[in-house]
Amino acid sequence: MKVVSTERVPIKLWLDDIEDGALDQARNLANLPFIFKHVAVMPDAHQGYGMPIGGVMATKGVIIPNAVGVDIGCGMCAVNLGEVELPVEKLKKIMGGIRQAVPVGFKKHSKNQIGMPDGYIGGSDNLPVIHREYSNAQKSLGTLGGGNHFIEVQKDNATNHVWVMIHSGSRNLGLQVAKHYNKLAIEINERYHSQVLKAWQLAFLPIDSEEGTFYRAEMEHCIAFALANRDLMMKRVLAVVEDVTGVTTTNLPIINIAHNYATMEHHFGENVMVHRKGATKAYLGQLGIIPGSQGSKSYIVRGRGHELSFKSCSHGAGRRMSRTAAIKGVDDDGKKLLDLEEQQELLNSMGVIHSVRGAKDLDEAPGAYKDIGKVMANQTELVDIVVELSPLAVIKG
Repeated sequence: MKVVSTERVPIKLWLDDIEDGALDQARNLANLPFIFKHVAVMPDAHQGYGMPIGGVMATKGVIIPNAVGVDIGCGMCAVNLGEVELPVEKLKKIMGGIRQAVPVGFKKHSKNQIGMPDGYIGGSDNLPVIHREYSNAQKSLGTLGGGNHFIEVQKDNATNHVWVMIHSGSRNLGLQVAKHYNKLAIEINERYHSQVLKAWQLAFLPIDSEEGTFYRAEMEHCIAFALANRDLMMKRVLAVVEDVTGVTTTNLPIINIAHNYATMEHHFGENVMVHRKGATKAYLGQLGIIPGSQGSKSYIVRGRGHELSFKSCSHGAGRRMSRTAAIKGVDDDGKKLLDLEEQQELLNSMGVIHSVRGAKDLDEAPGAYKDIGKVMANQTELVDIVVELSPLAVIKG
């Protein structure tokens, strides 16, 4: 752990190096008037909007929409199928079945899906954005989305157990809630001449204000929707696996963990609003999921409850370059990345069945992400590795 002590509160970093933009954002967080104790930066950190992705901070009396992000409730789920024989022919059938069952990218279902989270009242008084977007959300339930979202079939080489892992969030619902309340926060901060600079992109809502209360309610609904979304996808993926292999997949326990949210927690003797943006809760003994980039290893972990990280860990490998740079095929040092054909050949050589389709997929190339091995090495005091997983097949959003 490194510590930056030049700001209002310290910045504690669990990584050896951090891009200038992300460090500048961490400095902004550390100078907020309502920041609590310190800012924690996870080993997968990189620049985001307002707050670095891979950042954790606690505040007193306020909540910051941009410190949660636009994909509210985004997270991971994973299921251990046990020992399953999966020759290439069956894996390809499973991949084909998943593509039929789960829309990816901007695609959604043509009909409303069953499984929307409880708690929707139907009126617009306390959930105005949810009310407006509810019909569209019913068709988005059980869809993967784009970007770095994925469905993977993986193998634990130590036990030969097969796992299914899914990364997805709240789809357009979370985006609309985030945009609505960030805009409100900006308006309120300008009206009352907030000392938080607009350029920082950290407009806040007082927790006890009407806007803050509404945001928290809609945020919680998005978190529940994201969980329901992953749950429905997992049920459909497992149904495909069962149909292809004959292995029973009912009633298998699911590990689920979110990494974009804010919640009231107790730290250092006080109740504070903990914001995790691209960071995972890692309370003592808590199971979590840390995926790698496409074609690399992923991990099931157990939290160590490290108080200085606000009992958190990384949410993945973390980007080392922007999507734009990755698509251009050159990193910040001018080094050429793998082109589309080379990326496909790399995954083929690893025996990974993949869904690399066109140039747009280069933004998710393995070289665009940090080395997951180094990320895990930097957080040995935050989590213990329980299972190390290697990819067998991957579908990207």
